[in-house]
Amino acid sequence: MPVALPSPQFAIIRKSNQNFARQLLLACAALPLLWSGAAMAQAQPKTVEGRVDRLEQEMRAVQRKVFPNATGQILTPDVGPVAPVPGTSAGSPATLPLADLTARVSAIESQLASLTGQAEENSHRLTKLEEAYAKLTAPPPLPAAISNAPVAIVPVAANGGAPAKAQPAAGGPAVGARNEKVAAIERPSTGNAALDGYTYGFRLWSAKFYPEAQTQLQDTIDKYGNDPVASRTQNLLGRAYLDDGKPSMAAKVLFENYRLRPKGDRASESLVWVGEALIQLNRLKDACLAYDELAETFGTTMPGNVRDMMAKGRVRAKCGA
Repeated sequence: MPVALPSPQFAIIRKSNQNFARQLLLACAALPLLWSGAAMAQAQPKTVEGRVDRLEQEMRAVQRKVFPNATGQILTPDVGPVAPVPGTSAGSPATLPLADLTARVSAIESQLASLTGQAEENSHRLTKLEEAYAKLTAPPPLPAAISNAPVAIVPVAANGGAPAKAQPAAGGPAVGARNEKVAAIERPSTGNAALDGYTYGFRLWSAKFYPEAQTQLQDTIDKYGNDPVASRTQNLLGRAYLDDGKPSMAAKVLFENYRLRPKGDRASESLVWVGEALIQLNRLKDACLAYDELAETFGTTMPGNVRDMMAKGRVRAKCGA
């Protein structure tokens, strides 16, 4: 019996099915390769972008920690997320990945340069203040009238006994009256020795007994230098020296208070009085440095009376002229 041959139409359909199956197998075989290629293409940019993201985060952290502005708000970082371009369809980047990374790295370098400049400026200002402080702490030379004066000879009794008694100092009754007034000032006794020492020194200063106030306040500082009241105690000590006509000693004590207790409740006040003492010493440039440090460190957090005093001091010292 003769075998029936397939029709030409059936042969074409069969061949088409075979081609489709072959193409399907090839596509399935190539699919893992496409996935691995896409993963490799994405891994490298993500690795680089991750490093750049980390650098940007660290830069913002440094900026927030080291250089807050005068109002206490954080400086806005130069580096930020790229805003989407209007009209760009999803999935199509606005620029090449390499161009984006280059721009972000350039922004980081710009921030580093800015931070370095600010750090150098602050370092220069502190160096100038330390030089001014060193000049204040140097012992003043003796006046020529004193250094060239002949040495006084104490008279000795003819029999070789004890020296003759000195004559009573002039103004003895006045000294006795002053001591009585000082003794009349009440000493507080609240149980807080540091606060009591400051309060008594304040009462002496208010009564214009400046030498006695200096002794009392210095004794309190020596004993309770780490107490919270130490900031106002040393600030008042500097004020007592300034009111006693000793601006050099006042500037030294006041700057030392700011240096040792920058977070103390009288730190800004001590710094503005440093400027006043330097003006009295006719050291106007150093006074301007003190005012610059005051404005840079405390900004809007300084009390109103300190701000007013700084503004008037800048005018007297001709800062910026």
